[in-house]
Amino acid sequence: MLLELTQAADSEISVLLLGESGTGKELAARFLHENSSRRHKPFVTVECSGLSDTIFESELFGHVKGAFTGAIANKLGLIASAEGGTLFLDELGDIPLSQQVKLLRLIETGMYRPVGSVELRYSDFRLVCATNKHLEQMVTAGKFREDLYYRINSFPVYLPALRERKSDIVLLAKAMLLELSSDLLLHFSEEALAFLLHYQFPGNIRELRNLVERAIIVCSGSRIELKDIRPPKLRAGGGIVEQEVIPLCDLEKNYLATLAESYPGSKSELASRLGVSERTLYRKLKAGAE
Repeated sequence: MLLELTQAADSEISVLLLGESGTGKELAARFLHENSSRRHKPFVTVECSGLSDTIFESELFGHVKGAFTGAIANKLGLIASAEGGTLFLDELGDIPLSQQVKLLRLIETGMYRPVGSVELRYSDFRLVCATNKHLEQMVTAGKFREDLYYRINSFPVYLPALRERKSDIVLLAKAMLLELSSDLLLHFSEEALAFLLHYQFPGNIRELRNLVERAIIVCSGSRIELKDIRPPKLRAGGGIVEQEVIPLCDLEKNYLATLAESYPGSKSELASRLGVSERTLYRKLKAGAE
């Protein structure tokens, strides 16, 4: 992913970022911008989700005074705000179908017309789009224009879910902990780290950050324990339900298996870091594999 982003950054090609919600698509878009020749120009985000036809068109293209009820003054659109820089269309799959043809025309010609205006304006921006939806399926269902799909799909980049990159979880959690509590000198217990490795993270990196932020607040000492990193689940009515209990032997087995696979040093060094003998480490790894 990083290689593809780096290859695409210093060019004018349109990039389509694909992946589940919370995988860091906006960070990837900012990476593209900050490593491009447009880095000193604006980076403008358009949140496409939940916008009606009129609001979307007005936000993107701007409008002139009197264009519609409530348009009491001229308004500069986000396209004009992104002049010379990068325009990031987030949740592209939510753009109203009736507005997609206007977006296609903008991409192909670089020209647009503010709502209520007869004047065509030229735009200069680099386009980056992102979605967590299956656009090909939407095209088949008639919910997304096929010509627009192929126009924005010049350079697709898939951002993997956090559960697909287990070896990154501990590194990310520790980096977030350092960023969010650098003055507290906190660290994770082995049980807390083991839980993070075992958890599936349906909310991806965003959910991991939320868990770390909560743990910093609720932990009572210098060490974040399992009870701090793993909040109780709530009933629909707001009550607390019993937390799922994961046997410690399973937590240890999963943690050691993942750690042994990703640790860059020797097994002897790893055993020393874990505070056990090398023989004990091999015995535990062998038991976990059986």
